[in-house]
Amino acid sequence: MQNRKLGTGNLEVSALGLGCMGMSFGYGPAADKQEMISLIRKAVERGITFFDTAEVYGPFTNEELVGEALSPFRMQVVIATKFGFKLDPNGGPQWTGLDSRPEHIRQVAEASLKRLKTDVIDLFYQHRVDPEIPIEDVAGTVKELILEGKVKHFGMSEASANTIRLANAVCPVTAVQSEYSLWWREPENEVLPALEELGIGFVPFSPLGRGFLTGKINENTTFDKTDFRNTVPRFAPENRKANQAVVELLKQIAERKNATPAQIALAWLLARKPWIVPIPGTTKPNRLEENIAAVSIELTSDELHEIETEASKIKVQGARYSESTAKMAGR
Repeated sequence: MQNRKLGTGNLEVSALGLGCMGMSFGYGPAADKQEMISLIRKAVERGITFFDTAEVYGPFTNEELVGEALSPFRMQVVIATKFGFKLDPNGGPQWTGLDSRPEHIRQVAEASLKRLKTDVIDLFYQHRVDPEIPIEDVAGTVKELILEGKVKHFGMSEASANTIRLANAVCPVTAVQSEYSLWWREPENEVLPALEELGIGFVPFSPLGRGFLTGKINENTTFDKTDFRNTVPRFAPENRKANQAVVELLKQIAERKNATPAQIALAWLLARKPWIVPIPGTTKPNRLEENIAAVSIELTSDELHEIETEASKIKVQGARYSESTAKMAGR
């Protein structure tokens, strides 16, 4: 496994990370805990050193899973978690709003440290920008946590270029996480140029389009009733049918490279910039192996040009979030 540096923040991680959310939350019922511990440890054995979780995944259960799975390897790995949601005080499964008040950030940090069985959080992301709290206050609070030795690096998720600049002026931002893949390329407009200028790493989540770019989903696929893709306009059956054009493009390249569509989707991201580290998630050992193998696939300049040319002809159908969720992205 190759390593990459996330910007100039001196945080070195495997070229591919592992997004752990789907093991506990979001894509149907939680997977078997022991099987997921085994999967996470398999990832470590295969050279993955970068693991992504958040208090809201579950809530809380995903951090507990990641903490238990990685405790024997704690010094070898980088754990990223997140703050910024207001959770149901009665223990319900849904967040009830945003909360990046300084006192709340501190509360989340202390609780996350316990669940992750660690004395320091390697990368602490603001999960979504809270319009009620000045970003300078958020960055200042994380800066204090870094000075106290409880956090090593500050990250942001789904933030606008302007907000990233304001935060970075107070506390250096090591990495920004946003959705990015061949079927969601908005970060290219303003965020990626800002990150390159500021020396900040980029961590694409949903690099396989929430499973769609694997080629295993079509208009007839049904999701579990608790799978959040049921609420995503892009996953409406008619949009899934229209969006197969993106998968067909990946398949064409994959056949020539003796690879899978998922591997080409990941190889394309890795070829974009040397400071981009995708975090595909999976609950299946064979998919883990498939994703890891993408790191060794090199796309030629001609192939990258072909992907660019053909992708530009495809208009992806459907919004990536429901209207209520979309309001929180890119602030």
